Amino acid sequence: MVPIAAASVALLVDETRRMIRWSCLSKERTMLSPKSRHLHVGVDIGSRCHAVAIGLSDGRLLEEFEIPHSSAGFEKFFSRIETQAKDHPFPVAVAMEGYGGHARPLDGLVAERGWLLFNVNNLKLARFKEIFPAAAKSDRIDTRKTLELLQLREHLPLAADVLQEVMARPEENDILKRLTRRRRRLVNERVGLTSVLQSDLQAAAPGLVEITREVANLWFLNFLTCRKDLRKLAGVRRASLLKLPAIGVCYADRIQTWQTSACFSRDAGLVGEMIHQDALRVLELKRQIKALDDKIARVAETSSSARQLASIPGFGDVCSAELAGEIGTIARFKSEASLALYLGMATLDHSSGKRRGSKSPKHVNTRAKAAMMTAVDRHRKEVAQSQRYYEKKRSQGKTHNQAIRALGRHLCRVIFKMLCQDRPYRIDTQGDLPGAPDETIHPQSCPDNRDRTGGPPAVDRENGPSKDEPFKVIPSPLAAIGSPACTAGPP
Repeated sequence: MVPIAAASVALLVDETRRMIRWSCLSKERTMLSPKSRHLHVGVDIGSRCHAVAIGLSDGRLLEEFEIPHSSAGFEKFFSRIETQAKDHPFPVAVAMEGYGGHARPLDGLVAERGWLLFNVNNLKLARFKEIFPAAAKSDRIDTRKTLELLQLREHLPLAADVLQEVMARPEENDILKRLTRRRRRLVNERVGLTSVLQSDLQAAAPGLVEITREVANLWFLNFLTCRKDLRKLAGVRRASLLKLPAIGVCYADRIQTWQTSACFSRDAGLVGEMIHQDALRVLELKRQIKALDDKIARVAETSSSARQLASIPGFGDVCSAELAGEIGTIARFKSEASLALYLGMATLDHSSGKRRGSKSPKHVNTRAKAAMMTAVDRHRKEVAQSQRYYEKKRSQGKTHNQAIRALGRHLCRVIFKMLCQDRPYRIDTQGDLPGAPDETIHPQSCPDNRDRTGGPPAVDRENGPSKDEPFKVIPSPLAAIGSPACTAGPP
């Protein structure tokens, strides 16, 4: 009887899903008006070719085909859509996956034509397929699923969450995105090479690493690369050392002290060649990163978002530029909660019964989160109230990263308001706080005019900042307590 009961339950679940699916489709057919009709295009992105399906808002499938990732394929893509648009003169809406970067440059060409462009969230698409499963798995089936999402997005919240409309971004922020991502790849490569270089030096020449604090120091790398054979470094004369860039009397003394007791392992001849090549590569990476920093600084001056973010204490040029590039445009986010989730500063509720907990969200921009964590950590060292709030969280048993994220959650509110109103951050030093004289005041409170007990100074509710002035903050009698106005964590 148990297998029969299980089979009955399975059939009931499948029938329920089918009924929900067709009820949504029938509802969508009845609710659609001529104004809301679109020519839907679903694209399943691949590394070499892309599957395309064209349909209408009423669920009709018009055409299916594949295109190669080439100029000829892109021409075929647009010509087939334009042919269908002649018979069905509706606005065009295109949905495609952007994971892995394989959608470029097709997504940019679609945006240039002024068509609606949606990015398919892969994680939420997988959940959608669990609710509305298909008979099999293929590229064509995936494109049809994308058409279903476009069809249901106005009436089914789950479908609307899977599709994220791609907003127009300032060109300078796109440039910052490419430059900062390139910089992060080079930095990660440098860190990995430096770690390998240090371990090889410890094995091949014990004691050599002790003369420097960091293996990646410029003077130490210049010393390592002055001879191809690692063992010959013990015989470099003082006059030759002083001719090397970044090596002065102090560093020359350190090197000569090591030379008096230098020792090498048996494989120093073999490993020394590898160490020489790695040191040269680290030097080249440092030069490339420095050139990128200069270019990023020049582009950041033309970006309004980067300038506003750089006005926050502790937010350096690189972190501000990286955040501006990854955010793109603040119009992408419906609220500050969405921005906090995107930056990895908010957690999701994960409770059951009497158990209370939270979990980290999966759809987080890891690059933006890394930049935000670094910037917030530097910010709390420069602003007294942020430091007090950080120490309060640590005293409650939070780890360093948890305390930084809690502080970053409040800063996301400020950043959202700053970017929405294009206003810089400003520290107001006028007005002494009761019990905390000479303390600096900053707009860490919720910029949407919410002022709760125990928070830092709030924005003037009566007048508010004008459009031509940065945030003006008035002292709050309870600001000296050092607790941000809004509760940390998910909204």
